[in-house]
Amino acid sequence: MRNKLALFMVIMTAAMILLVGCGEEKTTDKKSTEKETFKVGLEAGYAPFNWTQNDDSNGAVKIEGSAEYAGGYDVEIAKKVAADLGKELVIVKTEWDGLVPALLSGKIDAIIAGMSPTAERKETIDFSENYYKSNLIMVVKKGSKYEKATSIQDFKGAKITAQLNTFHYSVIDQIEGVEKKTAMDNFPAMRVALESGIIDGYVSERPEGVSASAANENYVMVEFEKGFETSEDDTAIAVGLKKGSDLTEKINKTLASISEEERTSIMDTAIKNQPAAK
Repeated sequence: MRNKLALFMVIMTAAMILLVGCGEEKTTDKKSTEKETFKVGLEAGYAPFNWTQNDDSNGAVKIEGSAEYAGGYDVEIAKKVAADLGKELVIVKTEWDGLVPALLSGKIDAIIAGMSPTAERKETIDFSENYYKSNLIMVVKKGSKYEKATSIQDFKGAKITAQLNTFHYSVIDQIEGVEKKTAMDNFPAMRVALESGIIDGYVSERPEGVSASAANENYVMVEFEKGFETSEDDTAIAVGLKKGSDLTEKINKTLASISEEERTSIMDTAIKNQPAAK
């Protein structure tokens, strides 16, 4: 009886060890899978940096948990970074205001979303070296009295806005007598507001201005002889990362390998491939 009981205990112990081993293997496999992905957050609504489309044409990448795809300059940069990291690129479509929280919570590994490395943002997250630099412009309706503006002060009395939680919105204060309207969540919303006359113009970086005017003949991009005063960090674009991230050095290596000529080519292609403005 004792021998049978002892044998039974040996069998049960072996079974428990086997089960524990299987559990550890599953956990390890799960962690291994997570390490193989590079999750990038972007709003997919800021052409030509990033946008949403219905298929994978022109190299677009499927958006996580969606039937839609993301394309644009940011996506092309993200693809290069993921390839050098040896990881699968996963695009996580996230509202602009949710990008930094998503990064801090670990939902995404990086922000590649046309984000400027401003001093305020640097207090919360780190940034890579710049992967694009642009100037500020104004987008207005074709035929409006602001179409031929050469100075930001020509917009005195105009109804002007910009995207929420961006330095674009803060520089509006440099225009004397401007009617600063409530900031908007995204660029498609601003384009609609401009079309309907709710605003006379909105501040953006040059690629968005080129994008808007190329996609809709009713929009005109105004470049200034006397423009907004900005810092270099304000007009640069960089990858957002967690403080102390071990990805920063690796991503900087990838960005350094992309020449200015190639960056220009990627942006020109993105502008050409962008969806029509809504």
